[in-house]
Amino acid sequence: MAKKVPKLIKKTGQEYFKTISTMLTSAFSLVAALAWNEFVKSAIERYLPAGSGLTSQFIYALIVTVLLVIVTIELGKLAVIFKEEEENDR
Repeated sequence: MAKKVPKLIKKTGQEYFKTISTMLTSAFSLVAALAWNEFVKSAIERYLPAGSGLTSQFIYALIVTVLLVIVTIELGKLAVIFKEEEENDR
């Protein structure tokens, strides 16, 4: 029983670290997303004439969608690489 306690503490510490790490990553990701949001909006407003609200919203949605697809594809590729490396380490 005495040897199980340190393992439990170690496991709890690891879970705590993973949770805090995930929360911080999510928070910074949100901040980055908001910054990019403002950048894309400003760029569209700068290069499109005033009064083109629907057009600018469409362009904004298109840009965000294209970026999302690119990021998703690249993250999928990284996930495959990490999974292969993990399987090779076993």
